[in-house]
Amino acid sequence: MNFELKPMGLVVASTEKCDALVILVPADFKAGKDDLSALVAQALKSADLEAKPGKLLALYRPVQANAARVVLAGIGSGSARDVRTAVLAAVASVKSPSLKKLMICFATPAREEAVRAVVTATADATYTYTHTKSKPEGRTLSKVVVATTNATEVQASFDRAAGIVIGAELAKEWANRPANHATPTLLAEAAKELAQLPKISCEVLGHKEVAKLGMGAFMAVAQGSDQPLKFVILKYSGAAKSQASTVLVGKGITFDCGGISIKPAPEMDEMKFDMSGAASVLGVFRSLAALKPAINVVGLIPACENLINGAAVKPGDVVTSMSGQTIEILNTDAEGRLVLCDALTYAERFKPTAVVDIATLTGACVIALGGVRSGLFASKDELGAALFAAGEAAQDLCWRMPLDEEYAEGLKTTFADVANVGGRAGGAITAAKFLHRFTEKFPWAHLDIAGTAWKSGAAKGGTGRPVGLLVEYLMTQANSK
Repeated sequence: MNFELKPMGLVVASTEKCDALVILVPADFKAGKDDLSALVAQALKSADLEAKPGKLLALYRPVQANAARVVLAGIGSGSARDVRTAVLAAVASVKSPSLKKLMICFATPAREEAVRAVVTATADATYTYTHTKSKPEGRTLSKVVVATTNATEVQASFDRAAGIVIGAELAKEWANRPANHATPTLLAEAAKELAQLPKISCEVLGHKEVAKLGMGAFMAVAQGSDQPLKFVILKYSGAAKSQASTVLVGKGITFDCGGISIKPAPEMDEMKFDMSGAASVLGVFRSLAALKPAINVVGLIPACENLINGAAVKPGDVVTSMSGQTIEILNTDAEGRLVLCDALTYAERFKPTAVVDIATLTGACVIALGGVRSGLFASKDELGAALFAAGEAAQDLCWRMPLDEEYAEGLKTTFADVANVGGRAGGAITAAKFLHRFTEKFPWAHLDIAGTAWKSGAAKGGTGRPVGLLVEYLMTQANSK
């Protein structure tokens, strides 16, 4: 799908030929002298249209426009949230196999964040998964024109949003694929394909190399599956070699049954989404290739399955991590932190400016924050503030959670340096405190995306989050150099 930004208002938009025209109408709309503006004003006056976010008035071949279908959509205050609500509703109302060209026009000059919301919401509303369908019916929409009179002012924001969409859709694609179509090997192949893009390189380590590195925690999780583990190292080189990298670490559990601490059967199919952190790293690198920021980024993906065989790790087993710290595995379903801790130790070699890990780590985070905001933990206030601000700007929201040392008390054990679980109370925090032990040599943040990486029910599927947040953070860091 191709996005294009054009400098035009309602007068010119009314003459454009397209399958559907969506007009975004704010609460403070004031009509011009053209026929389309008059139509909008009349609809508002008669109360057939409300300017509240998501309220629509659909028209078929009105004489005031050249489009086959016209939808007037209220956007309230014109904020990013209001615009997103309106666009999701409007695009859903015109979505059909015949929709190939769509124009979305602001009735008044648009804010930067509103333009970004149009792009990301349109992509979300039209995304279609097809990989495992015998008769795939993919997205028919091929072109989206976003129109506003102040296009020049919002061009940079538009371009960034279009770049984010490319990465978010790659993340959705890999998160949505069933586990037999997204094994650790296939995930590594997807990373290798990214290396065909400019400024990106990829290296994949197997069991032999990982064993040589001493990644005992990662290997302990993988030993319950017949699928070989893979450790993916992606590099985006957008700046001088002397400039330190930002490292992203994505949890790549391509299927999680819980191991011997097996999960309940209902909804276990959704554990194919347990590699959404890894999928988001792939997505970020795809966006970096499109946006070309002047920054160096490393992506690390420890990928394996958490299954049960005769060699599977058992509750009570003690393993030695790459850092040399020993870990008592009290619960084999707390496996994400085991693969991540070795990846975090590996990240030390890059002497990074910051390390951010992304993981569907705990159900406790879902209880705490639901599906609206990702959990954010940060060892440095500056890093935490930057990530929070990036989430607000990208409308990919997160919330800062505590890292008080007292939360680590529950991880103490008689039989190793640390246990991998600390009880139910504050479970998202104790998981973060476990990871915190492996991050002393760099500024570190942890994004728990267990509640935001996918949706259940009728809308089941990956969300592509937090690609938007991460790309926004990286672009801001690049622009501050």
